[in-house]
Amino acid sequence: MNTRFPEGFLWGGATAANQLEGAYLTDGKGPSVSDAMPGGKARMQIASQPDFDWDILENRYVYPNHIGIDHYTRFKEDIALFAEMGFKVYRFSIAWSRIFPTGTETQPNEQGLKFYDELIDTCLSYGIEPLITISHYEMPLNLAKMGGWQNRDCIAHFERYAKTVLTRYKDKVKYWLTFNEINVGVFFPLLSLGISNKHGGFEKKVALKGLHNQFVASALATKIAHELNPDIKVGCMIIYMTSYAVDANPINQIALHEFNQIFNYYCADVQVRGEYPSFTNKFFKKYGITWDDLGVEHDDFAILKAHPVDFISFSYYMSSVVDETSPESEKAEGNMISGVKNEFLESSDWGWQIDPQGLRLALNQLYERYQVPLIIVENGLGAYDKVEDGKIHDTYRIDYLKKHIIAMHEALEDGVDLFGYTPWGCIDLVSASTGEMSKRYGFVYVDLDDEGNGTMDRLRKDSFEWYKNVIKTNGESL
Repeated sequence: MNTRFPEGFLWGGATAANQLEGAYLTDGKGPSVSDAMPGGKARMQIASQPDFDWDILENRYVYPNHIGIDHYTRFKEDIALFAEMGFKVYRFSIAWSRIFPTGTETQPNEQGLKFYDELIDTCLSYGIEPLITISHYEMPLNLAKMGGWQNRDCIAHFERYAKTVLTRYKDKVKYWLTFNEINVGVFFPLLSLGISNKHGGFEKKVALKGLHNQFVASALATKIAHELNPDIKVGCMIIYMTSYAVDANPINQIALHEFNQIFNYYCADVQVRGEYPSFTNKFFKKYGITWDDLGVEHDDFAILKAHPVDFISFSYYMSSVVDETSPESEKAEGNMISGVKNEFLESSDWGWQIDPQGLRLALNQLYERYQVPLIIVENGLGAYDKVEDGKIHDTYRIDYLKKHIIAMHEALEDGVDLFGYTPWGCIDLVSASTGEMSKRYGFVYVDLDDEGNGTMDRLRKDSFEWYKNVIKTNGESL
């Protein structure tokens, strides 16, 4: 089987500032929403309590994001490892609160910008293309305490921030993403929208109001980018959850259709097509929402239509099963949301169902619907890694990635326009879903445990050399 990819295909890896930088109050940085999230398997359980609010930053839990993996001081060492693997692209994020500590300042924090100057220049010195996420669960905590994205003032604050970084790096960075996994806000608005449960996080109309404000902010950022440099490409970023109905019962088929509409397509439709989808009014009616509830202003729709994104980026880890007729069915864990367990699939150490063919379906479904270029910016296996005689034999990770790369190549043969692949957590970092270090994704092992103990030494896993060869042969050697 020939799995060679098109020339110029962008192989690389992906991270987020809040999960690896650490230095959460260093050089003028302010706290972000991620800095207020406790660590451990109970992280989401704590965050899902009805009275959860952003005062949780008090010292009652372990906060792994505060130290990350010390990438803030060790980034040159880390980028050198990525270069050794042969990365063509590196997806990372800029921490909003490192540039505007409270989010409301009129002038940026120059020390924060200088850090990203060095980070970007280091990437470029190795021939690595930066792919930057402007907001990846890193909203300044101060803005979250002001209501998060349900507060329309956030549009202006984000526009100022986006203009600052886009202007600074307009001639160095070609690829940008506006909001990470924007569609998760429909179901879990805490991190993506900064809306705490105590202040409306469980209310659909509050979440959808926050999303509308993000749509407008994303369109304005896209406008700024294109005006600064027409060669800049701006993408949206969604979680894509390939889903199946549990059986042929029409009730479950309709439930699957409605899940896809709301979770997989609602946000992408607005950002790619520049307008709300046809099912919006039905969706609003289900939850008793009106357009007035969203605080829409008269020129919002024109802004969305005039400034759609250039491409779609997405995360894919697993698929899910929809079962409307048997609510007692066994559940499976997932990325922010879960579904019914699929008897035909194996699961990761954290219960996420492994489905490479689901990625092929995702690529085909997205491309058939939107006809714009695609890039997979998150995919990978969170697993327990064991160090044996100074080595990590992560054959399970190689097997996972190999099968997903084969599925990608099959999608290319199907006619999908796929231009890059950045597996998640190319170096071990703090998990967003659990705040653990033990849930590892990387090609590079970091000596750090869930309590923050360890040397932070970097160690190449077996998957490091494997992925290096994948890139060297442009996917031909798997």
